[in-house]
Amino acid sequence: MIIIDSCGWLEFYTDGPLVNKYAPYLNDLQAIVTPDIIIYEVYKKIKRERSEADALLAIGPLHKTNVVPLDTQLVLLAADLSLEFGLPMADAFVYATSRLYKCKVITSDKHFKDLEDVIYFPKT
Repeated sequence: MIIIDSCGWLEFYTDGPLVNKYAPYLNDLQAIVTPDIIIYEVYKKIKRERSEADALLAIGPLHKTNVVPLDTQLVLLAADLSLEFGLPMADAFVYATSRLYKCKVITSDKHFKDLEDVIYFPKT
């Protein structure tokens, strides 16, 4: 199981410079764990930059993954990890989900760069 961070989905949808790094991880949607916060981030960015219709189309495949809603256990772990690693709120939820589900985070977000169980693709 893996988590594709929002930047990975956005690279894929916008055919960004790192699309070839992320594409192999997006082949099996059933192997992907998606915290709700990632759906929020992808929808918001695409709606802001394109349209609501495009944003709704973009999040469709995310609903075919293993979507993880926020709950008290996740919220408290995210708060602890935010304090421990200085993570912003959304990143803390992503990392907490990876810890609870024992999976790697695939990302280009520099906040994750040196964390355990992260596959990091630097932005070019």
